Amino acid sequence: MRNPFLACAAVVLTAAALAACGSSADGNDPEAAGARRPAASGPAVPGPSATPATEPAAPPTEEPAASGSSAPAATAEGPKTPVDEITPATGTFTKKQKEYLKDRVPKGMDPAAVLQTGQETCDKLRYLVKADRDTAVGAIVTGEIPDAKDAVAGLCTQHQDLVDEAAYGYADGRHSGKKLRPGVYRSASPTTDCSWQIEGAGGKELASGASDTGKSRKITIPDSARTFTSTGCYAWLPEGAAG
Repeated sequence: MRNPFLACAAVVLTAAALAACGSSADGNDPEAAGARRPAASGPAVPGPSATPATEPAAPPTEEPAASGSSAPAATAEGPKTPVDEITPATGTFTKKQKEYLKDRVPKGMDPAAVLQTGQETCDKLRYLVKADRDTAVGAIVTGEIPDAKDAVAGLCTQHQDLVDEAAYGYADGRHSGKKLRPGVYRSASPTTDCSWQIEGAGGKELASGASDTGKSRKITIPDSARTFTSTGCYAWLPEGAAG
């Protein structure tokens, strides 16, 4: 299920990325977009500005996230521009930006447009981690923030801890076999219709539960677990990680 908080963030941060990137890329850093932290209750994201907003915005509604960008996907097929030929229309790319663009720019494509997608990813993570760290990690676990691993590695390494934690999380769905990792987990941004079930060998139920509070819950996946199924809980993060 799409997280409404992310849907709201996507609209505002796309505009921030467009302003930050542009066609010049003069030493642009992904962290320059400057999204502001919202109130803890999760109101709509204030637009980037020199000073924080003084009035809280209305709560977001659950709407599909608008990409607002025509930048190509990082995995676009076809021949790529050699790294030594990657140059912006004006200005220069930083070393980190050029490393991120390696093997990502389709022939004939403006590299600044490709860079924009990575910067948007970093901007979203920057906003989310300030507002609610678990939501930021959960967005990586569920894939709602695509290309997070590469964008963080190349453009915003300060968020590497989010990617590392996400690697041990579970999104809603059915998980089984060797993919299961025993331990204690907490739900991140669950809905009011969150339920889970843990089964052992032969389909024997080991644990199950449900929550209609929308608050985080903790579960334990034992060594004997063979299947873990989650619905409406958004994502489960390993307990004990920074949070």
